[in-house]
Parts: sequence; structure tokens; C-alpha cells
Amino acid sequence: MKSWFTIDQIDADTHIISEYRHWEETHCYLLAGSERALLIDTGLGICNISEEVSKLTDKPVTAVATHIHWDHIGGHKYYPDFYAHEEELGWLSGEFPLSMETIRKMVTDRCDLPEGYDVSTYEFFQGTPTRVLHDGDTMDLGGRIIEMLHTPGHSPGHLCFWETERGYLFTGDLAYKDTLFAYYPSTDPQAYLASLEKVAALPVKRVFPAHHTLDIQPEILIRMRDAFRGLNAEGKLHHGSGTYQYGDWLFGCKSTFSFANK
Repeated sequence: MKSWFTIDQIDADTHIISEYRHWEETHCYLLAGSERALLIDTGLGICNISEEVSKLTDKPVTAVATHIHWDHIGGHKYYPDFYAHEEELGWLSGEFPLSMETIRKMVTDRCDLPEGYDVSTYEFFQGTPTRVLHDGDTMDLGGRIIEMLHTPGHSPGHLCFWETERGYLFTGDLAYKDTLFAYYPSTDPQAYLASLEKVAALPVKRVFPAHHTLDIQPEILIRMRDAFRGLNAEGKLHHGSGTYQYGDWLFGCKSTFSFANK
């Protein structure tokens, strides 16, 4: 049977768990320390990510999301110990502005679903985090310190995760090679620029995105920051201004998206 997840190893105690059978190609990251492990994003939740995680670590696992969108928190249902940023707590308690019908359509869009999977059973994860995160919070995994950076733009409570010692930056939906989305009402193009300024200033050695190709280098953070600076200088960094192509990535704020139209 074809596996839903694809596993890649970054180093001895860091793994990538990917969902290539959905067009978004979501990547989740398992970081293990000597005492505990952190799972950054849990994917769509179509298959049980905890079964894969248990093969990779025997440490207690805390789940955290780069942001509270369905393709990043679907597997949170397997992790009662999870953290979330303060700006998106409402989305975990019934305030997410898309209907389940719309979310299920997005889940099944261009997706090679497992045989027999019933999408009508798909639910948007809801719950109360065991810890509410703020900018600059850290987590000690035992020999590994992970810092939570508040990087809004794609969403109000978006987080990147920074490991200073290894120079690892887990960028979520802030930076990846494809279309960066900032035209939903919950996005903020100006905040996006501020977040790129923040991460571009870090001494990043490796970038790990939440979607698509893993062939990505730290220099893209500088290119993205400079492109956003240019749009801002031209008065184009706002909802409705357009879609802009920059070679191996695009930025979309083409129109003000209305959830009511979905």
C-alpha cells in the first residue's frame, strides 16, 4: 500500500514528515532532544502522523503549529500536549472564518486520498493549548533550545521556529518556493514585510519550509525581503494590488478575498 507520509532525515535527531499526495505538499518537522521532542506542524490529519512519529522517537512529544490552518494542525488531535500563539486561539474554538464544506473541498482538491477515505468525516481541529506562545518564547528539548518567533503576515499568529546553535529556521508559510498568499482578510502584507525583515537578519544556515520543494537556501530570505521592500516603496504592498513573479516564487495579494464567496 502506498504510504501517505514520506520521511526524510535532516540529522541524527531531526526528521521531515511530508505529505506529497496532496498538492500543498505539507512538511512537518520532528525535533528531538535528550528529554523531549517537538513536532512542528502536524499536517492535514488525513492519516495518523503519530504512528510515524513513534517510529522516529521514544521521547514525549509536544505539537506546535506554525499557524492554525487545516493543513498544519490536522494531526493535533493525536497530541493533547500542544502549544499555540495567542493571536490565533479563537481559531481553535470555533472562530475560524471558513465553513467545513469549504475546508473539505480544499482538503480534497488535487489530493490522492487513501483508498476508502471518507472526507465527510474530516474535521477542523479544535482544542485548548497547554501553553500559549508569545514572541521570543523558548522551549528546551534537552540539549536543544528552540525559539518561537512571531512572524505575522500570512496569518495573525504565524510563527517561525529558530534554533540558534544549528542555524536552522523553520519558516512555515512565511517563506517557501511557490506562491506566498497575502490576500485573505486575515493576512497583512505590511506585517509580512516586517516578519521577513526579522528573519532575514538572522544568521540562518538552513531553511526548512512548510510546503513544496526542500531545495531552498537562506539567500531566499534576503530576496523576499528585498522584493517586499520594493513593493512597499512603490505603494503596492496592500490587498488588491496584484500578483508578482520573482523567478522561483510569487507573491499574491491580487484581490481582497471574501470568505463569504467561498
